[in-house]
Amino acid sequence: MEMPKPSPEQKKLVRLAGRWEGEEKVYPSPWDPAGGTATGRVENRIAVDGFALIQDYEQDRGGPGLFRGHAVLHHDAAANDYVLQWIDNSGMGASTYRGTFDGDVLTMTTQSPMGSARATWTLDGADSYGYLMEVSPDGATWHPFLEATYRRR
Repeated sequence: MEMPKPSPEQKKLVRLAGRWEGEEKVYPSPWDPAGGTATGRVENRIAVDGFALIQDYEQDRGGPGLFRGHAVLHHDAAANDYVLQWIDNSGMGASTYRGTFDGDVLTMTTQSPMGSARATWTLDGADSYGYLMEVSPDGATWHPFLEATYRRR
């Protein structure tokens, strides 16, 4: 039996593959009242014969300890959207984001008891991409949480 091949939707994730780094702007929030800057490093690799993208992320704010996260991103053909499973070292548990591409922009959202979050990747070139994380207490009014441009390392 011949194994299935990745669909065009799954192949879109290849653009995120690689090692990336960028300065992040962290906006003031209840979790970080002062905000500030950080260095973000992202390593994305295509896995499972092209059916998923695995992400390892770390954020360095120059102090003790790093914020780290891990994600699996794939296309859900039945729902015709993308699914991202995220877990990090904040101790808050795993989150599931869902969303779609609009041209070169992938936007995904999640909801939790703490509110909603929206992640947007703007794939504006082969060697860089923009990223914006927003939060919302009600799913209607959005506030920036983190913004960055990552460049291929």
